[in-house]
Amino acid sequence: MRPIWSGTISFGLVSVPVRMFPATESKELRFHFLHKKDLTPIAYEKVRRDDRERIDPDEIVRGFEIEKGRYVPLEDEDLDRLDIELTHSIDILDFADLDEIDPVYFRKAYYLLPAEGAEKPYRLLVRALEETGKVGIAKVVIRNKQHLAALRPYEGLLLLETMYYADEVRSPQALDGDLGTTRLKSAEVEMAKSLVENLSAPFQPEKYDDTYRKELLDLIRAKADGQPLPEPGPEQETEVIDLMAALRESVERTKNKRKTPAKREAS
Repeated sequence: MRPIWSGTISFGLVSVPVRMFPATESKELRFHFLHKKDLTPIAYEKVRRDDRERIDPDEIVRGFEIEKGRYVPLEDEDLDRLDIELTHSIDILDFADLDEIDPVYFRKAYYLLPAEGAEKPYRLLVRALEETGKVGIAKVVIRNKQHLAALRPYEGLLLLETMYYADEVRSPQALDGDLGTTRLKSAEVEMAKSLVENLSAPFQPEKYDDTYRKELLDLIRAKADGQPLPEPGPEQETEVIDLMAALRESVERTKNKRKTPAKREAS
């Protein structure tokens, strides 16, 4: 796999040249638009919005709408006027505890590998982060967008996770509706906590898979082969339940899943 970015991690007076690689990939199924008559693919055409005239790609420029109906075009030369050093640097601004960062801020992960000759400072940074339990809070420019990012150790490597800025995370107060004023009984809270404990287990990502994608692929293959398709199941009716009774029954059913505490080794 080829790196998608190369630059330098900077903290204090230390610089570590690195190469960036995608750490994740989407397995999402992508569909095409087809003409219903003969299943011919429908092309995406670039046309003017006013008269629907088709435009050659060479005649299209990027632009930003600064007010309704008023656009400012931007050329590559304009973007080159920005701080060019920043586009090749991961500037660590602070170090923080990972558990201080709410997962809602995380966006996309990238692996960082050392450039040739930078193995020692790279390993030094990995080790320092591992032993302090800290992550580096940094800024980095990837594909003409500046990201906030968290730099942390992962299986002996450095992992950079781009993050949303604070003003990109919507406030719950902006949502329609509220939680109401229902009061919880202490017995209900304790029973719910018991259920959570009974269902707790170490996180093992490999035991979870995308069952919807698998079933969708099976349906597509069956339809392609002219096989009968599964009938949709009946919709489940929503009913009002006795919350305490449901919690109690759930706890009883999951008691056997509670992990027994590990035996302490003799010192």
